[in-house]
Amino acid sequence: MADRVLPTPEKFASCPYDEKILPFYEGQFDCVYVLLHPFFKPTAIGIERFCPAEWPEKHEIINGCESISWQEILKMSGLDSLSDIDIGLRTSIGGLKEELSNEQFSEKLAELEEQNIIHPQEGDIAPLLENRLLKTIKNLGHDWLWVGDEFGIERKLHWIDDLVEKDEIPSHGCVFTHDHSLLVTTHWDSHCSFLCSSKENIEKILSLEPFEGFYCTPQTEVYWGHMKYNKRILSDWFSASLQTSRKCER
Repeated sequence: MADRVLPTPEKFASCPYDEKILPFYEGQFDCVYVLLHPFFKPTAIGIERFCPAEWPEKHEIINGCESISWQEILKMSGLDSLSDIDIGLRTSIGGLKEELSNEQFSEKLAELEEQNIIHPQEGDIAPLLENRLLKTIKNLGHDWLWVGDEFGIERKLHWIDDLVEKDEIPSHGCVFTHDHSLLVTTHWDSHCSFLCSSKENIEKILSLEPFEGFYCTPQTEVYWGHMKYNKRILSDWFSASLQTSRKCER
């Protein structure tokens, strides 16, 4: 009896796992923006709800929690870079080999729990980002989105407004446009999502919603926190973001 080998998932509906991101999407998308999943703090939900058995649903989190950016977490935790946060989060879920993990980074993030600050969840599009993303994609002229699983086996077409009102995106799932020009997908062991499209489309989205994150270079890997060159790139991005923020405050 022949082995049942799954066909290779289409790039417009799949996620890289342990490789460089832009080369993975070569021929499909020329630009990828890493969307950092925000930390958050409950404002109208009891902290005791945030356990696996009682975890709040998407709209409960949207209506009952406030978002906390990675920039703010840097100030609060004393960590030096976004890469440190990435490594600390991955260490906390056992998502790194022992030689790559950093318990000190993980412990600094764990200390934030004393202030009722909750870590972003890995592997899922963050609830505090999901509807904002959906609405900006609709703003680009799309009314429908395909919702698929991480293996490229199942997919279903949804009206975007229905996705906003409901909670239909599966764990580790992805959403992509019917013309295959845009994809949002989440690596199962990462606290970020990948927004894949043309540079023009991503710039339009960021002009509507300035999502915290950074653009991939050809060298950016899925496990980007450990790349030495990334520390310089992310440091430059952080400095530019602060300057933009200060201009907006004036």
